Amino acid sequence: MIGIVFIVFIGALLLGIPIGIAVSTASISAGLLDPHLPASAAYVFRNMVTAIDSYALLAVPLFILSGNIMAKGGISKKLFDFFAYFLGNLSGGIPATVIVTTLFYAATTGSGPATVAAVGAMTIPILTGLGYDKGFATAMVVTAGGLGVIIPPSIPFIVYGLSSGESIGSLFIAGIIPGILIGICLIVYAVIYCRRHGEDKEKLAKNYIEIRSNGLWGLFRSSFFALLTPVIILGGIYGGFVTPTEAADVSVVYAVIVSVIIYRTLDFKDLLSILRDSIKTAAPILLVVSAATVFGRVLTLMNAPQQITAFITSAISSKIALLLVINLLLLFIGLFMETLASILILTPILMPIINNIGVNPIHFGIIMVVNLAIGFVTPPVGMNLFVGSSLTGIPVLNIAKKAIPFIITFIIALMFITFIPEISLALVKK
Repeated sequence: MIGIVFIVFIGALLLGIPIGIAVSTASISAGLLDPHLPASAAYVFRNMVTAIDSYALLAVPLFILSGNIMAKGGISKKLFDFFAYFLGNLSGGIPATVIVTTLFYAATTGSGPATVAAVGAMTIPILTGLGYDKGFATAMVVTAGGLGVIIPPSIPFIVYGLSSGESIGSLFIAGIIPGILIGICLIVYAVIYCRRHGEDKEKLAKNYIEIRSNGLWGLFRSSFFALLTPVIILGGIYGGFVTPTEAADVSVVYAVIVSVIIYRTLDFKDLLSILRDSIKTAAPILLVVSAATVFGRVLTLMNAPQQITAFITSAISSKIALLLVINLLLLFIGLFMETLASILILTPILMPIINNIGVNPIHFGIIMVVNLAIGFVTPPVGMNLFVGSSLTGIPVLNIAKKAIPFIITFIIALMFITFIPEISLALVKK
């Protein structure tokens, strides 16, 4: 019966049914197939409501709102100018600056596509204006945008924490070093690419002189409040001053103060349209979360996690082999399924396996999110690709082809993260 339920789910997706409705349909089908299973339509819809009745889940729309305010407030440009002051005259320095900017900007939002939209809209024209290939620039930004769900705050970490019962604050902290490692790996490839294909040194020199014309102090003063954002969010959580949900509240207030009062890049009247856009983004996410949470509960009622665990562990006994298989599974799922739904459906199934082989649940949360972050850049469902295409007009498949070396680099970092737990757990309080 478990197989039939998954066939219903996959069939609904293939028919183009929105994932929230597809998941709900699969949940109801379980009750229809087995009348003794308490998974009636009433059960499904009642639990969809209670699934989002969560204090911790409030962080999701709040981080989306603060990220949108920061994006409209031009925070990414201030970060870019500051880092370009130090890196702009190096070989591959401007592409490296874009990736570092993405790392820092990711700390203002928990979304990969939002990071691509905010950073890409500003940096891709700069890169092409300086002579870099448009396809390369777009592929780099859409891949680096995956850092938006690894560097905290991260919406997938919030959802994984709710699904697994692990500390969201610990997941946030655990994502810092893996995110930096991935960023460094992407920078290494970008520098190699620039050295191999060459750069327009004259344009770069002119741009660097222009950036330095304001002086380091002027740039630092202009960028100070943008640079302070991750310090406030992560420092508050790590220091025990605020919970992740309270940090989301603080981030919204801080975003308004910085964008409206300090930088004056927004007016209070602009906040209404930003609020409207944030609701349009958050509502479908919460629908997926509620539906996928119920699907996970239905699978538990069907004893699916135990059956799948018994099957996999009987077939594969090696811890290394199991981790490789799980990585391959997550990478494959990321090709076709939305990230949050993947987490909510797969976490109850994979957690017993992870516990059996002695993998720390926080470490596994990082592995899962990094895998699914790669899914943002792989067709046919890679959302970052579609955002990049909308920004540049380059077809999605062309961006995907250009992104292949970056994806390989991402996967290399994933292997280090998978098999060296200390990368994820070094900063987590024992």
